[in-house]
Amino acid sequence: MLAKMKNLVVEEDGQGLSEYGLILAGVVVVAAAAVVTLTGALDTLWGRIASVLK
Repeated sequence: MLAKMKNLVVEEDGQGLSEYGLILAGVVVVAAAAVVTLTGALDTLWGRIASVLK
């Protein structure tokens, strides 16, 4: 029983998955910041596209 508990603490299989999770979280933060920063420009662009299509 003690050996199984030691393996849970020492085991490194989940380390790679947690690193991918942190990378994904970083990408989401950057994407959200880009959307917030470009909101005005995107609104203007969609307005121009909509007026051309009418």
